[in-house]
Amino acid sequence: MSFISVLFALLLEQARPLARGNPIHASMRAWVRWCTRNFDAGKPMHGWLAWGFAVGGPSVAALAIYWLLGVYLAWPLAVIWSAFVLYASLGFRQFSFHFTQIRDALANGDEAQARVLLANWQQIDVQELPPNEIVGKVIEFSVLAAHRHVFGVLAWFSVLAAFGLGPTGAVVYRLAEFVARYWRHQSEAHHQPVSTALQRNSQAIWNLIDWLPARITAIGFAVVGNFEEAIDGWRTYAQQPGATQDGLVLAATAGAVNIHLPGLGAQPGRGAMGQGGSVFSDAATTRPLPELPHLAIVVGLVWRTVVMWIVLLALLTLARLLG
Repeated sequence: MSFISVLFALLLEQARPLARGNPIHASMRAWVRWCTRNFDAGKPMHGWLAWGFAVGGPSVAALAIYWLLGVYLAWPLAVIWSAFVLYASLGFRQFSFHFTQIRDALANGDEAQARVLLANWQQIDVQELPPNEIVGKVIEFSVLAAHRHVFGVLAWFSVLAAFGLGPTGAVVYRLAEFVARYWRHQSEAHHQPVSTALQRNSQAIWNLIDWLPARITAIGFAVVGNFEEAIDGWRTYAQQPGATQDGLVLAATAGAVNIHLPGLGAQPGRGAMGQGGSVFSDAATTRPLPELPHLAIVVGLVWRTVVMWIVLLALLTLARLLG
């Protein structure tokens, strides 16, 4: 019944999105900080231990509640629990709020306000960027946010739910992404001591966990967009040394909407992108640069991909029931 959980969670997230700094996310941040203080002693083994407690603890708890509800009470309660966990893991509206603000500022001709909004959203310097690159950065950050907060979550939720593990996949994916980003940021900002071993281990695990969702997202964009260009961009980028999961998603996005994105959407050390170099081949540079109308095209690409995966999940659920 994962389809019911996914549909309910998506509808609820659109109707009542969780605010930034909500109690659920605040408690997870507090849990990660506690794990860092108590388990990160600087050695590689301690890094694995801290990651295991930070990510594994809530994941096992979510699975235990799911099994208890399904076995001792009633399966509809287990489905509701899965939907609630998935709802708390999604973040569609959290990043779309920033996207909408920047798009509206650009549409009103207020480029200065758009720069301020983009800088505040991602904490980067955009004062020297030309207008095309501002639009490009908005597309890059928004696509990667959709991948991490929607498609990646749905991918691992669906995979592990098929094996009877309920909402465990959603929790593992979101926390793995969060701790890799959080520990790096804490170390760079000197807010909390974080060992190199812990940062390295969390990044390595995140890259492994994101391998499958990145390709699922890229395939989805290719199917609902320009298939040949998206696959060509994916294949060309994958052959480059230092290719990353985020770069692969961006390469497929650029091909799917037929635009040239000037560079990686995240700076080295931000998110999970790492030091991936240029996303695009020389042939891709002949595509048009991003302009304001491309923002609407990208929104359509994301929503068509969401609908496609919902329909596919519904068909799989129906086939399972009839089989």
